[in-house]
Amino acid sequence: MTENSDPFDVYRPQGDTDTAEEEKPEGALSFIYELPILILVALVVAVIIKTFLIQAFYIPSASMVPTLEINDRVLVNKLAYTFGEPARGDVIVFDSPFAGDQPEESFLDKVTRNVTEALGIRTAGAADLIKRIVAVSGDTVQIREGVLEVNGVKVAEPYVADGSSMPDTALTVVPVGHVWVLGDNRDKSQDSRRFGAVPVDEVVGRAFVRVWPFERWGGL
Repeated sequence: MTENSDPFDVYRPQGDTDTAEEEKPEGALSFIYELPILILVALVVAVIIKTFLIQAFYIPSASMVPTLEINDRVLVNKLAYTFGEPARGDVIVFDSPFAGDQPEESFLDKVTRNVTEALGIRTAGAADLIKRIVAVSGDTVQIREGVLEVNGVKVAEPYVADGSSMPDTALTVVPVGHVWVLGDNRDKSQDSRRFGAVPVDEVVGRAFVRVWPFERWGGL
């Protein structure tokens, strides 16, 4: 041992570093390296949640005013009718009967749409509609003198837009496994009055809460 040697020194092979900090990137640099992976994982999780559990939808039209305004965003429970039955008054998202008129999406378009839908930035547009269930399987439904009647009983509808009018319709029986839907803004809505009853197996889920804008946050 030399005169200036440290008795607690240990032998290190040549090339070993002296500090832990020199053995790995600094914290900030490490975070930058990991950030793309974290973003990718977050997007994958968001898409999985959107596909199987809950999806955010952007409202592009006035068909559900005043319940839902243009640019509102809602969350839709996609398991609502896996473990339950549709009920009168539920606000639902379902596959549009007009979706077949849309041009076929490219793979890149599908990926972009799924990511943006998962983040609630956009909805599938013409591929989905949002309306309110007013009658369920086996019900009779009719509009008479501008008033909705279900099973022969006039229905109070406090959610309907002021000044809405409805032409009379013939008495209709809702088929088994279907629901009858109307928009709350009856003058601005394409609904069962035009395309008939909606198959329950084409229902995406039940909208249960409005999440944007914050001042309009609330259940549906």
